[in-house]
Amino acid sequence: MGFKTGDFPPVDLETFLDKPLRERLKALALHWVQSGFGSPKMIPATYVVKLLFLHVLAGTALATWTSGAGPFWDVGNWWDEPIVYQKLVLWTVFLEAFGVAGSWGPIAGKFKPMTGGVLFWARPGTIRLRPWRRVPFTGGDRRTAFDVVLYLAFLASLLAAVLLPGVPSASLSAVLPDNTAGLVAPALLIALYVLNGLRDKTIFLAARGEQYLPSLVFFAVLPFGDLIIAAKLLICAVWIGAGVSKFGLHFTNVVPPMVSNSPCVPAKWLKRAHYRDFPRDIRPSGLATFMAHVGGTTVEIITPLVLLFSTNHWLTLAGVALMVVFHLFITSTFPLAVPLEWNILFGYLAIFLFLGFPAWDGYGVGDMSSPWLTAAIVAALAFFPVLGNLRPDLVSFLPSMRQYAGNWASALWVFAPGAEEKLNSLPHRPTENQVDQLRAMGYPPVVAEITMQQTIAWRSMHSQGRGLFSVLLKNVPDLDRRTVREAEFACNSLIGFNFGDGHLHDEDLIRAVQSRVGFAPGEWLVVWVESQAIHSKVQRYKVIDAALGVIERGTWKVSDAVAAQPWLPDGPIPLDVTWAREPDPAVRTTA
Repeated sequence: MGFKTGDFPPVDLETFLDKPLRERLKALALHWVQSGFGSPKMIPATYVVKLLFLHVLAGTALATWTSGAGPFWDVGNWWDEPIVYQKLVLWTVFLEAFGVAGSWGPIAGKFKPMTGGVLFWARPGTIRLRPWRRVPFTGGDRRTAFDVVLYLAFLASLLAAVLLPGVPSASLSAVLPDNTAGLVAPALLIALYVLNGLRDKTIFLAARGEQYLPSLVFFAVLPFGDLIIAAKLLICAVWIGAGVSKFGLHFTNVVPPMVSNSPCVPAKWLKRAHYRDFPRDIRPSGLATFMAHVGGTTVEIITPLVLLFSTNHWLTLAGVALMVVFHLFITSTFPLAVPLEWNILFGYLAIFLFLGFPAWDGYGVGDMSSPWLTAAIVAALAFFPVLGNLRPDLVSFLPSMRQYAGNWASALWVFAPGAEEKLNSLPHRPTENQVDQLRAMGYPPVVAEITMQQTIAWRSMHSQGRGLFSVLLKNVPDLDRRTVREAEFACNSLIGFNFGDGHLHDEDLIRAVQSRVGFAPGEWLVVWVESQAIHSKVQRYKVIDAALGVIERGTWKVSDAVAAQPWLPDGPIPLDVTWAREPDPAVRTTA
């Protein structure tokens, strides 16, 4: 792999696409083990440049310059300045909401253009996905001029909050009498955050509202001391929630393909060590299990608890250092949703909150102004993670705090020959299908197709992928001649964002596309699976025909999925069909 030259799968371009699907999955999964996506080094280098200049340098320069805490290169002068902390959070939200932070660029399936976000959400007529049908004034799935104005007002209010000076704060002056910078008071911004989210859940999730909106509420309503303690509770809720979500069988399957895709792990032997017996058995090895549940689960649960209650400087320093290294490691792997800005910000937040305002200086959990306030904040922060783990169908995996857990709602899209082209007729869409984006960049058609098929091989390396392919093998007898797409990538080109949340490409999106394009029965099939509930041993799937709706529901045991090889050499895993639509003899499906 060179700076401009990628590591393309070693396959015969003339015959590869004629092979059965499972043979293709095997070849591409084995290639992923040692090379990941095979991106040239210029791709992660581009992300590093974006991260350093757009997020770190521009963000700190704006935050310090507008707060009187500069110059930005004098870190010792501003690292524990409260208003700089607030503005760095707001700048990160702006970049996320604009579409140039997470889910950006080729690693997220955005090739040409590399930005989604604003190109979709500032354009009337694009697809809008409301979160709840019962909320009044949110009906429909078409973005209106009102939605565009609301979104642009949200961006403008974020920029204004970053650029304007702080307002005086009596509670801050009482604690830090020499501080004259004040604090940000984002009351209007909170209203715009919520209104945008009620109109379009995609924008809310892209702006990481499950984590940043509580921060803004704390900024607006809490006195300074309580604000800092509440922020500590919030970041620990994120860490601990993510750690708890890694219990079970899914997460071990996440680590090996993530490490394999890391440009910072150049040694192929180390990548192979995360698999049991490459190339015969590429299920996770003991090393992968250790990395997942010691380096991941244990660190994310134990370390935040230590940080919350420690009154020892050196223990706190060690805990902060561990969490910074944790986030730097995730950043170094360039995961497919590329949440790089989020990870860098969280590393800084750990330093600011627990070293800048340590528990022994009056910022411990027991120092909040009221124990009832502490209880209310803890309950509020725990509500969606608890509900989302018990009823994942009701809550996105992001508010459920299941980042990187491997327990995701997921889907595969299957098109009859030539049917995928219909998506390019979608009105007001600022992009084309990803395979067409690659062709427009000069990729030969067969190379573009194999590049996109690498994403379904990546999905097969995760537990839910084996179940999804099992459902396909059961329901689509002519699967080998159809086009299979990874829905997380594909929906990016329809709505401008995805972070691994299958709720962004469920029946709502399929209905919205179908109403505009009009697929015939059998032309576009979707196999979709919900996240596993924490108390359940199964995942619930459905098969959706874009023209007919849901045609089958069922379950599979997660233990069966993780026991299988990605390419299912022993055939589909066992499925329990709980309901199936009776075939309509008057309907002729395309096959």
